[in-house]
Amino acid sequence: MKGRNPHAPQRRALYLSQPASAAGDTRGTKPVNSATDVTGASSSFLSPPPHQPLSRIPMSYKRVRDRSPPPLPPPITSDSRGGYPPFTSAATSSSSFVSAPPQLGYLNRGHRSNQDGLEVPLLSPTRGPNHSGFGIRGFTGRGPEPPYSSSNPSSGQITPSAELLRPPLDGKSDFESVGKLVDSQHGYASLGTQSAFKPAITEKFALSADPSRWGTETAPNFPEADDDLHNPDPKRDRWVDNVALYSTRGLLNVGCLMLMATGVFALFAGYPIIAHFTHAGMGTNGGYNLGGINDTGQIPEMPGNFGLIDKDTPKSAYTKSSYTYGQEYELVFSDEFNVDGRTFYPGDDPYWEAVDLHYWQTNNLEWYDPAAVTTKGGNLVITLSQKPTHGLNYEGGLLSSWNKFCFTGGILEVNATLPGASDVEGLWPAVWAMGNLGRAGYGASLDGLWPYSYDSCDVGTLPNQTYPDGTPVANTQGNDPHNGGALSYLPGQRLSACTCESDTTHPGPKKSDGSWTGRAAPEIDVLEATVNSKTHIGHVSQSAQWAPFDHQYHWDNSSSNVDFYDPDKAVPNPYVGGVFQQAASGLVLTNQNCYELSGGCASIYGFEYQPGADGFITWISEGVKSWTMMGAGVGPDTISGAGQRLVSEEPMYVILNLGISPNFGPISEDLQFPAHFLIDYVRVYQPKGAENIGCNPPDHPTQDYISRYVDAYNNANLTTWEQYGQVMPQNKLVDQC
Repeated sequence: MKGRNPHAPQRRALYLSQPASAAGDTRGTKPVNSATDVTGASSSFLSPPPHQPLSRIPMSYKRVRDRSPPPLPPPITSDSRGGYPPFTSAATSSSSFVSAPPQLGYLNRGHRSNQDGLEVPLLSPTRGPNHSGFGIRGFTGRGPEPPYSSSNPSSGQITPSAELLRPPLDGKSDFESVGKLVDSQHGYASLGTQSAFKPAITEKFALSADPSRWGTETAPNFPEADDDLHNPDPKRDRWVDNVALYSTRGLLNVGCLMLMATGVFALFAGYPIIAHFTHAGMGTNGGYNLGGINDTGQIPEMPGNFGLIDKDTPKSAYTKSSYTYGQEYELVFSDEFNVDGRTFYPGDDPYWEAVDLHYWQTNNLEWYDPAAVTTKGGNLVITLSQKPTHGLNYEGGLLSSWNKFCFTGGILEVNATLPGASDVEGLWPAVWAMGNLGRAGYGASLDGLWPYSYDSCDVGTLPNQTYPDGTPVANTQGNDPHNGGALSYLPGQRLSACTCESDTTHPGPKKSDGSWTGRAAPEIDVLEATVNSKTHIGHVSQSAQWAPFDHQYHWDNSSSNVDFYDPDKAVPNPYVGGVFQQAASGLVLTNQNCYELSGGCASIYGFEYQPGADGFITWISEGVKSWTMMGAGVGPDTISGAGQRLVSEEPMYVILNLGISPNFGPISEDLQFPAHFLIDYVRVYQPKGAENIGCNPPDHPTQDYISRYVDAYNNANLTTWEQYGQVMPQNKLVDQC
């Protein structure tokens, strides 16, 4: 065996060598070798017979009376019957043939030296504790332990058993050896001795596989404590074995199942359905684009100075007295533009967005580009440049809060430095507000909505403000001298109070009588700056646009409806309208030093308004009120058939722009480019306790309508509702509903 010298002295164990082929040996075994132990006896090495199943041969022995090492047994030889020879020792001369169980086998793992310096085989069998309920440390055998029993140790008879294999407790008392084990796979056996080994934990606590050996009663008729769980009792179990259709147990089972099914259904089907119909959807009051923030219209304060109220707004500006009636207003929105380098491309800002289009509606000469709008030096800067772009010769900018920030009622105020010089005409800067259902620059969205502010069902809602038979005649002649005397070229109010009640496109709401509320996109202008080409003095036009129209565009501007507070600075504007709009306008003298090239100071402009038929609009210039008009000034007109026009009840958004157009007045060759429109801040105030901000208020919703016709609000090439592929809702005055 590897690592062992068979001729070393002090041998106490006999080992059988592994079979190998040798000359002259027909069985293919190794020649027999000899070794001599301390007694001088020789020991032989030979292999078991070929093709014979190998197994464990009982070789353990124990000497009690004699503590000296036992003599070596004689050589082992094979029996003609294919078994193994008897085990013999000095203690006995009798022998009997023992046929070892063929299913056992062990592997020789090498050798170790015991405390006496003798080399001992380390045997590693292939399976754990034997079926006799004990195990040998380092041994696990294949198959059960042979049914051998120990004889009286005093007789010297050597037989294997659990008792004989138990190591001495003190390591000195009884000498024990390990029996010879034969490997049935490799064909060799090992016989060795082992002494003074401490017992393994499995030797102390292993149990036999037979429960009766543990003291357990295994008789069939012996009663056990859990027999009632396994033995049926017809009398006892009669009530549970009842198979009646409506037994108590059956009803309980079915009821429990139904309760569980109902609970599962309610959890995964009922709850989502209930939640769908009971949960209030998110509004767009104060929201970003179409999404919205919350149903109150409040936008939470966000990091980076993006709250509704700019962090740079001084605390002294958080409240303001009404310009008209003196009640206290509070700040609900502000932007101080103190952060340089802001951009306003789509998605850049939560409240503002610059458009990228040609404003063809007023015959503008510039292309509006987001690149023309930025912030610098504490101002919003809108630049008008003379350069070729998009087939035009000028580039300007238009910034708006459409569908991002809207307000209904209150004060809109800006502090601005007008572009150019106060004595050179041609530039067209503007600050204005429009109803959220129309988007400035997007013709299809405005068609049939601008500049209506109307909630009556009459001829004022019809195309050209006439019935199909051409009446009233007054609306077809003697009005706009530039258009054959016609009063109106408007296509009719698209979302009017005359819309058929069955219509599914109207954004609502409906009134108590089932009719629709008239909806539109009215306009109120803070300022449109102009320079008189004759006097070369700068003014601002402060106005509101209306539809339907009064006869010859003359609204009731009597003293009860109009007040110009300083006639030296503010006067009625001679322009009153045309076939596309009616204007109530005042012409107000500006501070001539508050222009970019004429002193550079800033001046406060704005308007205060109260919505409704009994409302009003007051305009502000240089921080004071310039003029006021009452809602009654655009009351019913018996000649044109128009009913009461309303001071805008729509949610209004803010627009800031700088352009150039011959429609607004002569263009001087002395203009200097680039020109810059500077806006220091934008602030919005509303009465305390009456805040109404947001682009989708419940009484004038816009979100669903804009979402349904979103292309009209995002494609500037769609100029009319018809080109967009839509039809005007039916009007019950002329259509069959």
